[in-house]
Amino acid sequence: MSVAQGERIGKIAKLRQYYQTMLNTCPILNAARLACASVLMTAGLAAATVAAPALPPAVADALRDAQLPAAHAAFFVQRVDADKPLLVHNGSKRMNPASTMKIVTTYAALELLGPAHTWKTQALADAPPRDGVLTGNLYLKGSGDPGLTLERFWLLLRQLRARGVGSIAGDLVLDRSEFRLPPHDPSAFDNEPLRPYNAGPDALLTNFKSLRLTLVPDTATRTVVAVIDTPVDDIRVDVRLQYADGACGDWREKLAVSVTGNALSLSGTFAGNCGEKALHVSPWPANLQVEQLFRALWKELGGSFGGRVRDGDAPPTAKLLLTHESPPLAEAVRDVNKWSNNVMARQLFLALAPSRPATPEAARERVTAWLQEKGVSGVVPENGAGLSRDERISAEGMGRLLLAAWKSPVMPELMGSLPIAGTDGTLRKRLGDSPAAGRAHLKTGYIEGVRAIAGYVQDRSGQRWVVVGFLNDAQMKNGSRPLDALVKWVADR
Repeated sequence: MSVAQGERIGKIAKLRQYYQTMLNTCPILNAARLACASVLMTAGLAAATVAAPALPPAVADALRDAQLPAAHAAFFVQRVDADKPLLVHNGSKRMNPASTMKIVTTYAALELLGPAHTWKTQALADAPPRDGVLTGNLYLKGSGDPGLTLERFWLLLRQLRARGVGSIAGDLVLDRSEFRLPPHDPSAFDNEPLRPYNAGPDALLTNFKSLRLTLVPDTATRTVVAVIDTPVDDIRVDVRLQYADGACGDWREKLAVSVTGNALSLSGTFAGNCGEKALHVSPWPANLQVEQLFRALWKELGGSFGGRVRDGDAPPTAKLLLTHESPPLAEAVRDVNKWSNNVMARQLFLALAPSRPATPEAARERVTAWLQEKGVSGVVPENGAGLSRDERISAEGMGRLLLAAWKSPVMPELMGSLPIAGTDGTLRKRLGDSPAAGRAHLKTGYIEGVRAIAGYVQDRSGQRWVVVGFLNDAQMKNGSRPLDALVKWVADR
């Protein structure tokens, strides 16, 4: 007997007891009492069947094989044009959704800001350049652009050079006043402060606060070299990696990265069979990240800089030199959901604050109010990225939100941002050999003790379904199989 069946039998037993008590209201005559009992019991059994539908056998089996109690799972499945769901299991139970919370953030951003919304990063100065020289300060004022990548930051500086700025005699002042944020501890979530996914939001975020290195093994000398791909100024990388034989495996877990000032140290082992691998780290706070990039790129562009880099506000009298405009929100949403970019999601979440400087509290209030307008309550947003132990939403709440999104004008942008099973994003290596391959657009979620999936699945007849699955269990070993079984069950209809 499955856990789900046991739970249903328990509910039926309670209903039997309830309806036995109800017999006291039936006629005294035995025949009438018997007829009344039959009606009540039939109604009770029918109600029990509606209240607790059995899980699909493949899903129930996968839960059992993964040693996951059904009580720790929540599912919601409904055709997008149907009035009622096909499957609801623990639908109202508030669960940790992990990165599927990004659906809430990106859908809210698309509706509240619009797919064409952009961010503007301004370069200002105390006075216009004269003969190629800025005699005062250069101010970079951010607006929370989630995608000010290395390439786009280079373009901003290249435009400055094209407008006659060759030498900066004053300081570079970083204006990050668009956000008012509490101190961010990158080690607080999982004690991995150098992992880029733990980077905090910033009004002048550049290159996701990330540094890319490429590890290159040399089979002839049995050594490993680290190539710094991101232009940075005056840093040193101390490589103490031991070349190893055997399978590559989970190569990242075999590395140890530490930072002391401007020096990075890499230790551990790296298998030659891995080939070249990109290693992304987040070694510095946002202001130092900007300084490292600026000094390196400005030098490459032939500019000179004699001041220092510091935080501060651009004065009202500062003269605008140029404005760099980001790609539209629809493109940012795609990057957030396809690759589950946490720091970009945090940036989008803060963009939802109704006034400036933006605060997390104001963003939470606006998202909560928007969800209530959609008829979804009980949601606990924290940072909008799902990298949280506190964020909560029910499977039914997420399902209702996806049903609302299907009818929204921004549905194409949202659906197009979700990973495609067996094709791209976080699903590129998942469900590729199943009926869902190429026909499921799903956001995944994965943190310790949580596995989740949410989005849209097309079945064999061409019908589209909303599918949500949450698993919360501290002892979880393999939570992907029950979720994959759920998706396959829908896709194979």
